[in-house]
Amino acid sequence: MLQEFKEFAMRGNVVDMAVGIVIGGAFGKIISSLVSDVIMPPIGLLMGGVDFTDLFVTLKDGATAGPYASLAAANESGAVTMNLGVFVNTVISFIIVALAIFMVIRGMNKLKREEEAPPAEPTTKDCPQCQMTIPIKATRCGHCTSEVKSAA
Repeated sequence: MLQEFKEFAMRGNVVDMAVGIVIGGAFGKIISSLVSDVIMPPIGLLMGGVDFTDLFVTLKDGATAGPYASLAAANESGAVTMNLGVFVNTVISFIIVALAIFMVIRGMNKLKREEEAPPAEPTTKDCPQCQMTIPIKATRCGHCTSEVKSAA
């Protein structure tokens, strides 16, 4: 049984999938950091100094009554909150990841199209009189000897 598992685990597609998952997880962390640490602070500054991670709506007060200065303070008091800022950050992260994946797929499709060779130019044609195949540059059919137009 151990040998069968080893054979399964060492198959190429399983290893490729594992590498993809690890790289995808790391890429997700990079995008999360990009959104929360690079993109959202300037947007928050333009909107009057709003910190999007602290943008929330209190649905029910906790042990101590609100208003709460931050989401961490609301969570610490046990308040029930709707975390709109965290949701906005997550949506922006998703859009960036989806755009990056789209660009990768687009590049792969472009490379795939370049690899496909265009169809070869025809080298023969049919005689209009006897319908036999003759070279494309022929001016007379070798089968029926009728004159044909050259495809120069």
